[in-house]
Amino acid sequence: MEANEVIKGLAALAQPLRLQVFRALVVVGQAGLTPGAIQEALGVAPATLSFHLKELVNAGLVTQERASRNLIYRAHYTQMNALLAYLSENCCQGEVCAVDSPPVACDC
Repeated sequence: MEANEVIKGLAALAQPLRLQVFRALVVVGQAGLTPGAIQEALGVAPATLSFHLKELVNAGLVTQERASRNLIYRAHYTQMNALLAYLSENCCQGEVCAVDSPPVACDC
């Protein structure tokens, strides 16, 4: 992953509502959510949600798919895992790490 992609992803997540939306999409996995379901879960106005979903899609962290008359949004796990890998690739400078941490990848 290139540094500019990392910056774009982190910038997209550096907003409270976008972070909430992204985390909600990660929780539901590959099933994804419609905008209506996200609005209901988070109590956000349609126009506001649309703006923030667009930012997450543009950052590559969320995908959008049309299913009949609905849009389905999903977390883009490959991109998320690449971002996590980039952030942790130099942990402990390549030595065995003394930090006990959960895995930095999601296999949804």
